[in-house]
Amino acid sequence: MKLLKKKDKKSKQKHKSWLKIRKSTLTFIILDIIALGGLFFAYGPVNYLRNLWITTAMTTMNHRYLAYVFYSDITVKSVLGSNYIVEVNEDVNLDDIVIGGSGDGTFSSEYEKEILTKDPGNDDYKIIPIKGSTYVGYLTAIYDPSKIDLAVTPDLGSKGLNVKKMCIKADCLVGINGGGFQDLDGWGSGGIPDGALIQDGKILWTKGSYGNGLIGFNYDNKLILTYDSPEQAISDGMRDAVEFGPFLIINGKGATIVGNGGAGLQPRTAIAQRKDGIVLFLIIDGRSPGYSLGATYNDVISILLKYGAHNAANLDGGASTTMAVKGQLYNKPFVGQDIEGRYVADAWLLLK
Repeated sequence: MKLLKKKDKKSKQKHKSWLKIRKSTLTFIILDIIALGGLFFAYGPVNYLRNLWITTAMTTMNHRYLAYVFYSDITVKSVLGSNYIVEVNEDVNLDDIVIGGSGDGTFSSEYEKEILTKDPGNDDYKIIPIKGSTYVGYLTAIYDPSKIDLAVTPDLGSKGLNVKKMCIKADCLVGINGGGFQDLDGWGSGGIPDGALIQDGKILWTKGSYGNGLIGFNYDNKLILTYDSPEQAISDGMRDAVEFGPFLIINGKGATIVGNGGAGLQPRTAIAQRKDGIVLFLIIDGRSPGYSLGATYNDVISILLKYGAHNAANLDGGASTTMAVKGQLYNKPFVGQDIEGRYVADAWLLLK
C-alpha cells in the first residue's frame, strides 16, 4: 500500500509538472502569436491598419504615444501627411435651402422615409439609431430649425458645463456639444473656447483659433458654413455660430477624403441641414471596444448624405461627444459618464 501511494504521489507530481510545461508552452505560443501579429500589423502590407492606428492615436489628447509603439517618428509624420481631407471649394448656396419643402409625400429611399415619417405625437424631432461595422450612434432629425439655439456656459472663460446641464437649464428637448475649447491637460474645465463664438448676433469670444470656419445659423434659420470673419458673418446675417471643422458637405457634395482623412476612428459629433430645412444632429460613440470604436470622416459623410444632408460640418468629437435628451444623458461617452458628460463651452440645443 505504501509503495502504491508513493507511485501515485510521483505520478501526480509528474502530471502537475506536465501541466505546468503545457501551460508555459501555451503562454509562450500565445505571446509569439501576439508578437508576430504586432510585427505584421506594424510592418506588414496592411497599410490601412497602420494608417488607422497612427491617425487615431495622434488625434487623441492623452494617447498619442500609442502611435510610436510600433512606428518611428518619420513613419508617423509620413502617415499624417498622406491622410487628409480636402473640403469642397464652394460657398454655401442658401437659395438651395427651402424650409418646409419636404416634397409630395413620396420617398426616394428608405432613409428619406425614416427621416420624414415622424414618431407618433412628436412633431419636434426623431432619433434614429445608427450602426456600422465600427460604430454605434444616433441621428436626430429636427423638423423646425427656428427652434435651434446655441447655449454657452455661464462661466465663459473659466469653467464649462456639460450638455445635460445646459439642456436642463434651457428646458430643451435635445442637445449636442458644439465647438472646441482649450484642453491642455487632456481634460480641461471646458470654459475657454478655441475660436469664435457668436450668440444672438453678437461676438462672445474670439481668442484662440484652430483656423477653422464658422458653423452656425442665420436669422432665416439656415445653416451657414463660412471662413469669413465673425464681423463679416454677423453683417451677412449670422445669428449663432461656433468655430470648428472641417466642413464635410457643401451644396450636397462631400469633401474628398485622402486616406482616412487624418483623424482615424473617433467619437464624432456633426451638424447638418437638408434642402427642406430639416436639421440633423449626429453623434457617434467611440473608443469603447466591444461597444463602439468610432467613425471616420468618410463614415460621417456617408451617413449624412444617405439621410439627405445638403450642408454639414464636423463639431468637437472625442471625449466631448455628448447627446442629452429631455435633460438626460443619452449616449455613452467613453469618459465623463460619472459626471454625465464632459464639461464644454457651448452646445447646440433644440428648444421646446
